[in-house]
Amino acid sequence: MARIAIIGGGAWGTALACVARRAGHEARLWVREAQVADAINAGQGNPVFLPGIALESGIDATNDMADALADADAVLLVAPSQFLRAVAMGMRQYLDSGTPVVLCAKGIEHDTLALMTEAAATALPDSPIAVLSGPTFAREVAQGLPTAVTLACADAAVGQRLVELIGVPLFRPYLSDDPVGAEIGGAVKNVLAIACGIVTGRRLGDNTRAALITRGLAEMARLGVAKGGKPETLMGLSGLGDLTLTCNGPQSRNMSLGIALGEGRALKDVLAERQSIAEGVFSAASVVALAATLGVEMPICAAVDQVINHGADIDRMIAGLLSRPFRTEQPDTN
Repeated sequence: MARIAIIGGGAWGTALACVARRAGHEARLWVREAQVADAINAGQGNPVFLPGIALESGIDATNDMADALADADAVLLVAPSQFLRAVAMGMRQYLDSGTPVVLCAKGIEHDTLALMTEAAATALPDSPIAVLSGPTFAREVAQGLPTAVTLACADAAVGQRLVELIGVPLFRPYLSDDPVGAEIGGAVKNVLAIACGIVTGRRLGDNTRAALITRGLAEMARLGVAKGGKPETLMGLSGLGDLTLTCNGPQSRNMSLGIALGEGRALKDVLAERQSIAEGVFSAASVVALAATLGVEMPICAAVDQVINHGADIDRMIAGLLSRPFRTEQPDTN
């Protein structure tokens, strides 16, 4: 039995605590909200972020970071992307040197345009860093439904050890040596899911959504390669797999937010009624800004950024995409 610390008690962190328990390990879940910790420890599940889902028994929830990280064999860091650096900095004094940290958030820092691995490497210089990403709805993982993910780590030995720690028949990590590609896939798909939600809310049909997914995948691959990732990573679980799930499942936070926008609701009203974070809202500007620094054109993501962050008219953005010049369908074209 290993001791696995899960930092972040939202839906995804709670689901990963269930994975750790199914793998036969001690799971210590750090959460900010005292009422969430109390409910989990009382066997009442996580009523705030995973209502109605029975959790694996034996999850130890705490509000004390030192307690959560004490003697941890591995850490799953599930803080939202825009807070990951600050949370990692708060972990440093309690984390033993050499303890691997698996980044489970999907996004790009807004101010620095840093990937999560870049932010974590600065905050936790003595910890090997890995990335967990792929097609995962937290509720289904918590329920024990079959799931496959990418676990990307530059150190093959550390990556293999992590796969063996959390891998079980119903949660299958596939090892990759490309953290950058895995991160780009996870960040960009959230933005594309908002786009797919918008066209769904506008009732533009399945053909339109399929076109957005396909052309969005081309945008994702261009950015990933420009940042140093491998194109094959973007065709795997953390790219195409995650994109397919998020852009076709209304239970996706990002797609459901897009649907609400497409139906004419205001962004501030949609966000005000939600407990959880739709990462695509924060990633849209960062993805577009990073693409600009790398000379990569991403028209779909740029249109989402215009709608989310600049109040652009949805119908005008859609018309703009549809009026783009006809091109050959090649990986390096737009």
